[in-house]
Amino acid sequence: MSPDPLIDPHHLPRHIAIVMDGNGRWAENRKKPRLYGHKIGAESVRDVVEISREIGIEILTLYAFSSENWNRPAGEVSGLMSILQSYLTSEFSRMLKNDIRLTCIGDMSKLPDGVRTVLQDSIQKTAGNSSLILNLALSYGSRNEIVRAAQLLADKCLRGEMTPAEIDIQTMSDHLYTAGMSDPDLLIRTGGEARLSNFLLWQLSYAEIYFTDVMWPDFRKKEFLKAVADFQNRERRFGKTGAQLRTD
Repeated sequence: MSPDPLIDPHHLPRHIAIVMDGNGRWAENRKKPRLYGHKIGAESVRDVVEISREIGIEILTLYAFSSENWNRPAGEVSGLMSILQSYLTSEFSRMLKNDIRLTCIGDMSKLPDGVRTVLQDSIQKTAGNSSLILNLALSYGSRNEIVRAAQLLADKCLRGEMTPAEIDIQTMSDHLYTAGMSDPDLLIRTGGEARLSNFLLWQLSYAEIYFTDVMWPDFRKKEFLKAVADFQNRERRFGKTGAQLRTD
């Protein structure tokens, strides 16, 4: 049963992607260090993961660290990696208990050894879980992802395994980090900004987009359910007219 009367449990987005924006500004508004906002933001991650599993979301993709975030001050990057490692360590038993499978998209080779070790261990040990896929985008950039997929396909063509004419939407999708996952139905961006920031550019082609001024540390279950309810009030036409949908 849905935990909120606004939510129709039979009309849920299968895959929700979130740009978790506003941690640093939230902290600065409170005269706190930016990393304090990221630490409190980790609590929002826990809340959103929990409610996603409870209502039956299949995949939750969180934009945790972009390829461009490496350009931030070294102290902030180091602090973010420390928070990430602590989160993965502290949440591992919760993921096992709640049947949550952890996956990751992005260039994991750039992550610090300690983070990568904990991440890979958690991915391996939760691989059999099935109630929710928690997909972290780490050291991730969509343009890099698309270039990587094009290079993989070009290499297959050079080896004679396929021809350029055989490259279509499905084969391209199959060579992205998200291969095997459904595309996001709903993108949520917190923090008052209204842009994609190089996040899942291919996969978000037909996603509904929900922008909110709420900063990520304040984005908890109530705000998440509000976004899902908004999604359920939209008509997804995929190029068709509303009349066509009503007669299909």
